[in-house]
Amino acid sequence: MDMERVRREKFLDNNARVLRAINTLRTQYVKIRDLEYGLEVEVSPAEIADSVNYLNEGGYIKLRGVEFHNEVADLADAELHTLEAKLTAKGIAFLNGKISDPCIRR
Repeated sequence: MDMERVRREKFLDNNARVLRAINTLRTQYVKIRDLEYGLEVEVSPAEIADSVNYLNEGGYIKLRGVEFHNEVADLADAELHTLEAKLTAKGIAFLNGKISDPCIRR
């Protein structure tokens, strides 16, 4: 198996892990830094950034600043460690099996 294929397959798993980790506090925001600590054995910080970016762009999570609670539409507009995330209705629907996504492993 080539390394590019391994990286693509891990991306699918990482997206699911990050989504499930954010779901643990479904009605509250989860700090991205806490995600890194909680998932550090399985997912690198760079991989978490990739997953948070994908999940935000896909509408599965929403992001806001930790300090002032200002919403952030795009990950490129803020430092990752200054953000927290919460599931959207689409993220909850995915985890409940109501929708599918080829880039998130079920």
